Order: sequence, then structure tokens, then C-alpha cells
Amino acid sequence: MSATLNAVILSEQNYPERRNMPNSATDILKTAILLERRGKAFYTTAAHQAQSEAVRKIFTMMAEEEDAHISFLSRQFAEYEKTGKFANNNVENPAEDAAAAEILSEQVKKEISAAGFEAAAISAAIDFENRAVDVYQKRAIEATDPNEKEMYQVLADWERTHFRLLHKLNEDLKEQVWYDNNFWPL
Repeated sequence: MSATLNAVILSEQNYPERRNMPNSATDILKTAILLERRGKAFYTTAAHQAQSEAVRKIFTMMAEEEDAHISFLSRQFAEYEKTGKFANNNVENPAEDAAAAEILSEQVKKEISAAGFEAAAISAAIDFENRAVDVYQKRAIEATDPNEKEMYQVLADWERTHFRLLHKLNEDLKEQVWYDNNFWPL
């Protein structure tokens, strides 16, 4: 694992967004943008280091989605700074079908060593996505502005989609290792 990827993972281990969760809408937006930028950095680095072309595509796709989240949150931040209100959210809920088919394909599973770099990156990504869901879901519950509430709920749902896809892939990889090593009980 590269020093860059290690730095991204280690910086996430402190979970600053959970310890000192900001209270103001501006601070929460800044935290959300930072969280998404870290996700993009992680996925971009993982894509560059992946040996498998199929896995590289997955991490590139995830980086692009994190970039879309950054743009979305940055527009909200600019609107909030300008007007003191959140903009209407014209974002559709995420669709799982196309991405799920690609991520969970047999080809991808064959190209990933369950004990290799790609599997480790998937495991780290699961934790990252789970933390993002926690942050966004908590704010969606706490928010009083309907547009803010909707925005964070959409983001929580979006990250939850990422989490489910990566979790399913990770579970399939674990089963593959168990099967290959005869870990199944008699």
C-alpha cells in the first residue's frame, strides 16, 4: 500500500467528524465537503494502485460519484452563504442496478484477491461509506430546514447505496476465500 493511501486511511481513523460534530449549518456543510473530498482522494488513489482494470473502473466510478457530491454540497454551501437558506434539491435518489451489476460481476470477483490490496481497499471503503452515512443521517434527523433535511437524507441514501454494494462484494470475496481454503464447517 502506498504512503498516500496509508495517509488517507490513517487520517480517517481519528474520525474527527464524530468527535467534534459541528453545530452550525456552515460548519456541517464544510465537514460534509471535507468528508467527500477525502472519499474522492481515497478512491482516486485506490484506482491508481489497483492491478485489475475492472477494480480500477469501480474505484474511478466511486471517485466520480464523490466528486458529484462535492459539487452538490459546494452549490448548497454557496447558496447558504449567500441567502442563509438551503436550495431546493433537484437530485434523484441513487439507482443501484447498473453500478451493482458492474461491481458484483463475476469478472471483478475473479480479478480480486481477497487478501490483496483491492480487497483491503474495499474493506476500508466500506468503513468510509458507513461513517458518511452516519454523519448525513444524523444531520438529516436534526435539521429543521426542509431543504437541508432532504439534502442530507439524499446524501445518506446515496452513501448507503455505495456501502451496500461494497459490502456485498466484500462478503462474496470472504466466501470465496472460505471456499478456497475449506473453512466451511462439515
